[in-house]
Amino acid sequence: MSQPPFRIVFVLYPGVTHLDFTGPHQVLARLPGAVATVASVDGGEMESDGLTFAHLSRLADIEACDLLCVPGGLGSSEAMHDAAFMAQIKRLAAGAKYVTSVCTGSLILGAAGLLKGRRAACHWAWRDQLALFGAIPDPARVVRDGNIFTGGGVTAGIDFALTVAAEVAGPLVAQSIQLSIEYAPQPPFDAGRPDLASPEVLALVEQRMGGLMPARRAAAEAAALAMT
Repeated sequence: MSQPPFRIVFVLYPGVTHLDFTGPHQVLARLPGAVATVASVDGGEMESDGLTFAHLSRLADIEACDLLCVPGGLGSSEAMHDAAFMAQIKRLAAGAKYVTSVCTGSLILGAAGLLKGRRAACHWAWRDQLALFGAIPDPARVVRDGNIFTGGGVTAGIDFALTVAAEVAGPLVAQSIQLSIEYAPQPPFDAGRPDLASPEVLALVEQRMGGLMPARRAAAEAAALAMT
């Protein structure tokens, strides 16, 4: 008797960071029996981060899923105030075996009320905002708390996906996927975390992100207030 498919839904929204979901998609779509669906509120096409994604499913048309993955991106602040989008996140999360996110996707999970009292990861620049939603910010690259798996910023999505793959199908399958995509990172610079980067590099990135911080903080605070 054949096993039922393992249904995975990746949720997109305007301003999503494409590597936040394409990295995990590359890994999780290779799980035995996986059926991966990429969806948005309206379906169809969506442009984001310089790329256009087509043939997206409508979230409302998806009955249920086993794993829900919410990527991050600059548009996450607006997404958490989109009532139709958030309603679908809550609905699908309620029936999912695994609820997951990458980067600032955890802020969306937080705004949906899914992280109260839970440890969660996020991009280092926005991690402290998790506390606004009753979550416990965790600096780890991949964090598991119960059935919730969260990854840090952008590239952590691949580590996160391999961790989830091991949970779902076992370490042997996860490692075979790792080998098949030749995931053996050797970055040319050791500047991938604030504590590793030089003061000059850190200052440059903080300067770039500093202009975004007030608006994103205000959006997170408003979303947190709406939860009460």
